[in-house]
Amino acid sequence: MSPQIAGVLQMLALIAALALACRPLGDFMARVYSSDRHLRVEKWIYKGIGANPNVEMRWPAYLRGVLAFSAVSVLFLYALQRLQGSLPGSLGFASIDPDQAFNTAASFVANTNWQSYYGEQAMGHVVQTGGLAVQNFVSAAVGMAVAVALVRGLARSRTGELGNFWSDLVRGTVRILLPISVIGALVLVACGAIQNFAPIHEVGQFMGGTQQWNGGAVASQEVIKELGTNGGGYFNANSAHPFENPGGLSNLFEIFLILLIPLALTRTFGRMVGSLKQGYAVLGVMATIWIGFTALMMWTEFAHHGPAFDIAGGAMEGKETRFGIAGSSLFAVATTLTSTGAVNSFHSSFTGFGGGITMLGMQLGEIAPGGVGSGLYGMLIMAIIAVFIAGLMVGRTPEYLGKKIGTREIKLAACYILITPALVLGFTAAAMALPTPGDSMTNSGAHGFSEILYAYTSGANNNGSAFAGLNADTQWFNTTIGIAMLLGRFLPMVFVLALAGSLAQQKPVPATAGTLRTDKALYSGLLVGTILIITGLTYFPALALGPLAEGLAS
Repeated sequence: MSPQIAGVLQMLALIAALALACRPLGDFMARVYSSDRHLRVEKWIYKGIGANPNVEMRWPAYLRGVLAFSAVSVLFLYALQRLQGSLPGSLGFASIDPDQAFNTAASFVANTNWQSYYGEQAMGHVVQTGGLAVQNFVSAAVGMAVAVALVRGLARSRTGELGNFWSDLVRGTVRILLPISVIGALVLVACGAIQNFAPIHEVGQFMGGTQQWNGGAVASQEVIKELGTNGGGYFNANSAHPFENPGGLSNLFEIFLILLIPLALTRTFGRMVGSLKQGYAVLGVMATIWIGFTALMMWTEFAHHGPAFDIAGGAMEGKETRFGIAGSSLFAVATTLTSTGAVNSFHSSFTGFGGGITMLGMQLGEIAPGGVGSGLYGMLIMAIIAVFIAGLMVGRTPEYLGKKIGTREIKLAACYILITPALVLGFTAAAMALPTPGDSMTNSGAHGFSEILYAYTSGANNNGSAFAGLNADTQWFNTTIGIAMLLGRFLPMVFVLALAGSLAQQKPVPATAGTLRTDKALYSGLLVGTILIITGLTYFPALALGPLAEGLAS
């Protein structure tokens, strides 16, 4: 069997598995977020944090909950790293330097999981499990909560209430993320991933000396890393490491976990707004972009030139032979079209166009299907933009799900789509203009520029993957990428929740013969075009200086 056919079969198997799982999971999540019943363990948590889960919140109160919880999480994770040298289970590792501790705390709380350190050489068991793994759960639950708040804003009318943040946070963690993670961890252990608290030990000779490895609760952290679209690896090699991702079966399973909740949330959206067709329309747009990017990535990486590529069967530099080009391409597209950032290959070693595809996937806003929660609310923002454009074309006041998209709504949506490009392009320009940041590049020319552009694209879009050639463990990059991650995560949430509150207050508008049907293929095509055009106009000049120039030169 040729590698190309094997890749197609993997993709078909993945689509079939997702089709079987997304419907029941989506319906279950709709019931979870619509229920007025609290589990006993949830009541204990509410009592412990002093929250009343039955009090409905307007959008400012909901936002305050998001920001307060996230701020406390940053401080806790920062303190845990700074105190690591004094904690048990530290494996003898010293405390983390202030700039790197800030960067890591911002990264994991913002659901970015950018890592400027070697995990197996810096973080002990306590920080890994009690700090990083915990944030993998709760940062994902925060994103899901904000998405559900926006859906409620579309579903409700004549009220500004969006639910209760603390209830949404706890339910998302306890009822959705934890149960799936337990089952997923058992699957990964069965596939060969490790799960222990072993100390550092020698494993044999390596290039004339001894090689040392430490164990860890890897399987349990790996599953929520993918399921919560987090991405931070227990080891520096991330999902290319055999302890995290042992073989082809585990690789396909991890891709399945990455895509599962973002795709299932479209079903949840359809259920909660009372129209499954609306959910299917959003799902169709996400699937179209994902399949197109995956096919383009495989074609780019298999399109080998010259005898070296012919012998290897394609562009195999930086890729694990146990995954091959197909498994690496599938993983790369899944992780950059979501906010996961996990990698099973070095994106810096992809072809020029292949690296550009990973970059463009993040620059779309990671909405196909996007991060856990963030993908859905990002896509709904783009849906509102597309409705507005359609309204301008036919001279009608735009409407979406019976809600008028007026001046306030379109200003909030416009602010949302402008934040991330401003962060990415602004910080990239500053890094290229100043003399010191350029010293971190190990490559010159177009590829060196791509390293910088990729870093800020990944940080501001809360992805966390990187072009491996950049030395990001400097005060400049730790600080500026940390700021980009926090602003790129929480500023958009401000506009999402403000938009949700504005929509929830409206009185529904009855559909007429002139109403644009947003559950039809025509509108879905318009939405795909809107996404690609907005991104293309924003990022094309920067992409032309980096991956496009490199691809055309090769």
